[in-house]
Amino acid sequence: MDRDTFSHATKFFRDYSGLPRGASGQLHEHVDYIEKPENFTYADFFKDYLIPNDPCVFSAKFTEGWGSRRNWVTPDGKPNFEYLLRTFGEAVVPVANCDVKEYNSNPKEHLKLKEYISYWKEHIKKNYRSPRGCLYLKDWHLHRVFPEQDVYTTPIYFSSDWLNEYWDAIAVDDYRFVYMGPKGSWTPFHADVFRSYSWSANICGKKKWLVFPPGQEEFLRDRNGHLPFDITAPDLKKSHLYPRYAQSSPPVEIIQEAGEVVFIPSGWHHQVYNLEDTISINHNWVNGCNVAIMWSFLQDELAAVQREIREWKDSMEDWHLQCQVLMKSYTGIDYKEFYNLLKIIAENRIYVLENHHPEEGASRHCYRAAISGLGMLHAVFDLKRTAKVLTSLNANEEFKKLNPEKLVPPPQALLHRLKAAIDTALL
Repeated sequence: MDRDTFSHATKFFRDYSGLPRGASGQLHEHVDYIEKPENFTYADFFKDYLIPNDPCVFSAKFTEGWGSRRNWVTPDGKPNFEYLLRTFGEAVVPVANCDVKEYNSNPKEHLKLKEYISYWKEHIKKNYRSPRGCLYLKDWHLHRVFPEQDVYTTPIYFSSDWLNEYWDAIAVDDYRFVYMGPKGSWTPFHADVFRSYSWSANICGKKKWLVFPPGQEEFLRDRNGHLPFDITAPDLKKSHLYPRYAQSSPPVEIIQEAGEVVFIPSGWHHQVYNLEDTISINHNWVNGCNVAIMWSFLQDELAAVQREIREWKDSMEDWHLQCQVLMKSYTGIDYKEFYNLLKIIAENRIYVLENHHPEEGASRHCYRAAISGLGMLHAVFDLKRTAKVLTSLNANEEFKKLNPEKLVPPPQALLHRLKAAIDTALL
């Protein structure tokens, strides 16, 4: 991060509320297309898309060196089933049925990849019809299971990735996924986990994205306040069911070709279709630009849980702890784990600022090297954003009920340490 970008970001976030941004719910007539890697810097992406929270599309030139684009695709641009079978055939993968709706999502089963590819081949032969329905391989943690495979390299624009930095550090989970599906497979209307960013690269095939800036989803709620499963369903036009639909604006439409990468900002709801047999790679990620959005989302999620079980508040022992348990089961994280995420992020950056190089041989050395590569000012920016959110978390009444003084280190001590690191770095 150069000094101009640091100054711009610091000024922008000084009075930032933490609510999702991006056209303030207004229309985008088009999405910017980034053609040449040599003409587009990390600072360009940071200032023009991360900070304003706007989407963009990267051309296939940004992924042309990836192993998956060489090996997973046939010369005519189709999925290379034989290579995938040889390399990953015995792997167990999650598969969703796009033709079935259960509890506002598609039910999933687990199959070996060789079974799924056998289904896919048969589905193609039968003109994309099957008594089993339209099955879509989704959310496969391939990177976690096959880290040694030459599949892809995360573009530098997406390298400040706090979610995967944290989950890799505790060796529990990650937010890196592979998707594979036939023509006609699709993902229902949603916003991404924790209101994170996402980037999605097509290895082969074509997708259609229907994307709404933050705020537009409010016009799409039904009379009970629920968001639709499918934004193209005819019922949305029935005013007695969706009373505010007439006030909504059409979505931004993105057609994503093979090799291209779509950047979806925080809080942008979207629905996605595979127009051809398609394979894609996706990351969800959070950084200093949207961590406050994540914190705002978590507060909303806890409030929703509390409303759901408020009738047991007086009779249930440790009601506030049960709310945290339920919140984690719904969203994947609770307040204490969010604190631990902020702690890992802070500690890695403090180390880099104090030592000016990554620690060789350490379990976190790859992230510390990445932090160092983005520059010392980026580490300072990250610490400033961490301090802002940590200060808010530490003052939160629900967090105070969790005995945060027993955490290691206590939040106040961590705040003192990271503020000292910022002050020293800026001397």
